[in-house]
Amino acid sequence: MTETDLYAFIAKCRLGVLGTICRTDTPQSALIGIAITQQLEIVFDTVKSSRKYPNLIARPACSLVIGGWGAGEQTVQYEGEAEELKSPELERYQKTY
Repeated sequence: MTETDLYAFIAKCRLGVLGTICRTDTPQSALIGIAITQQLEIVFDTVKSSRKYPNLIARPACSLVIGGWGAGEQTVQYEGEAEELKSPELERYQKTY
């Protein structure tokens, strides 16, 4: 799959499952809304009262599974590090989301 194919596939998907690790070293998953930039950066939001927020602040490493529901059995597994954005960068990504 090329980067163009990857972008096109993810851009059609509005949901993904985010995997994080909590403070007791156990995995937690959450269904999240997603968007993607042309640079293949996944954008999502959360609130501070969620389980994923403190998990990602303490351990930014995370994984995503995208696709599957409306895409047959095709999925993309994505691993990386989440970053809490601040202004002015935040506004640019909010437009993407």
